[in-house]
Amino acid sequence: MMVTLKLPRFGTNMVEGTLIAWQKKPGESFKEGDVLYDVETEKVTSSVEAPCNGTMVEIIAQESSIVPVGDPVCRIRKQDT
Repeated sequence: MMVTLKLPRFGTNMVEGTLIAWQKKPGESFKEGDVLYDVETEKVTSSVEAPCNGTMVEIIAQESSIVPVGDPVCRIRKQDT
C-alpha cells in the first residue's frame, strides 16, 4: 500500500522545518524505526523515523527546502506483514 508521509509537528509553535538530509533513497528498503530524513526547526534538529517497514518510492521535499508542517515530504510503500 502506498502512503504519503507528511512533515510532523515537533512542538506547539512549530509551523515549518528545513529538510536537512535524506537517509533513504528511492528504491531503498527500511525497517520500522530506521531514520528516513533529518529536519531542522527553530530550536532543534530531529531525525524522523519510519512508521513501518517499507520501501522509499518518491522524495517530494528536496534537501534544503523549507516545508510547512503537514505538507507531504515523501511517498513510501508499506510492506505487508
